[in-house]
Amino acid sequence: MSEGSDLPVLVIGAGPIGLAAAAHLTERGLTPLVLEAGPAAASAVREWGHVRLFSTWAELVDPAAEKILAPTGWSRPAPGTYPTGADWAELYLQPLADALGDKVRYNTTVTGVARAGRDRVVDSGRETQPFTVHVTHADGREERITAAAVIDASGTWSTPSPLGADGLPAIGEKAHAARISYRVPDLKAPAVRARYAGKRIAVVGSGASAFTALATLADLAKQEQRTHTVWVLRRGITGSTFGGGSADQLPARGALGLAAKAAVENGYASALTGFRITAIEQVGNKLALVSEDGHRAEDLDEIIVLTGLRPDLSFLGELRLGLDERLQAPAALAPLIDPNQHSCGTVYPHGVNELSHPEQGVHLVGMKSYGRAPTFLAMTGYEQVRSVAAHLAGDHEAAARVELTLPETGVCGGAGLFDQPTAQQDAGGGCCAAPAAAPVPVAISIGAPVEAPAGGCC
Repeated sequence: MSEGSDLPVLVIGAGPIGLAAAAHLTERGLTPLVLEAGPAAASAVREWGHVRLFSTWAELVDPAAEKILAPTGWSRPAPGTYPTGADWAELYLQPLADALGDKVRYNTTVTGVARAGRDRVVDSGRETQPFTVHVTHADGREERITAAAVIDASGTWSTPSPLGADGLPAIGEKAHAARISYRVPDLKAPAVRARYAGKRIAVVGSGASAFTALATLADLAKQEQRTHTVWVLRRGITGSTFGGGSADQLPARGALGLAAKAAVENGYASALTGFRITAIEQVGNKLALVSEDGHRAEDLDEIIVLTGLRPDLSFLGELRLGLDERLQAPAALAPLIDPNQHSCGTVYPHGVNELSHPEQGVHLVGMKSYGRAPTFLAMTGYEQVRSVAAHLAGDHEAAARVELTLPETGVCGGAGLFDQPTAQQDAGGGCCAAPAAAPVPVAISIGAPVEAPAGGCC
């Protein structure tokens, strides 16, 4: 850490990984200060509180956090059950934040981080300077906080990726914002249910969030006539598209992909593959999606964009970060998670060595560390902050040690892959070399029908 060890380690974000970081720092005898932009712990998690996680409680409670909670009389939920986001926030994350007391501050937004008295250009005396963190409070008051190190666990929830296949908003995306959502719908909310019931809805994306939306809207279609989903994918459908299925060591994650597959096979959703969107047009009172090759998906009432998330790096501009040019993840971590190279959800456990930057004392952790890559697991983040806290405390042997084994398989065929599957992937050999099951036909609305093997990876 920087000179001035009496200074706190500033943690950005009171979500699951930020609070776990605070727990590990406390266990190591360091003083954390957690800044949360929202009014309560896990404010981002609460926004998707209706969604059930595919990790069990056993995989969602950090060991160091549990030690802090134990003296408060906290009872760990049944380890084999699956909480919703709201459960996670109310039953674990808020109690943890409460136990940390004044080490957590709410309604405090970080607007900038730098070396004290040094902008990004200045070399002289840089590494001996502490960090200065600029914040804005809910009442508009500004403050400058000095810190020995900075752990950014602010996540990516606030910056969803846009609809356009080139990473920019599609033409018309801003104009039609009132009919576009970037979140999985909560159909238990009457206003949300009324928004989608009896409508023709485009769901754009191919990850777990898209699977959840497909399954949720299929349930709605069973109850509300004329409800139909058009599932828009930028690439082709293969056996890996729906994840690992029954081979997934996280059973709920496998089941989620199978539920999305069933939505298509049972006619509640139809798929458009190789459809890379460039524009949204209004035709009468309906919307149409336009692809880069001129195809159109018409008669749409609503659009749900679930094309991933990306990090907000705007407040880190005065720091010297070593980020991968594609993923915006730490350069040493990027090869382990790059969807251009990896076709399964498995990522090697990693720690401070993969999370370090040219600017010593700064670490991006949790979803923020993954940049634009998908399939992050909470226990990956817990291992990250265990290692980072050990490093900041000077225990480099513990920082380098791996204390986590991740479950295998998961969502396959990362976002970096292009439109059409290769012959190897289509045959079921492009992931973890598991044999493909018998092919099952899947409805495709563009081009020739494609058959997808029912199995998956591993």
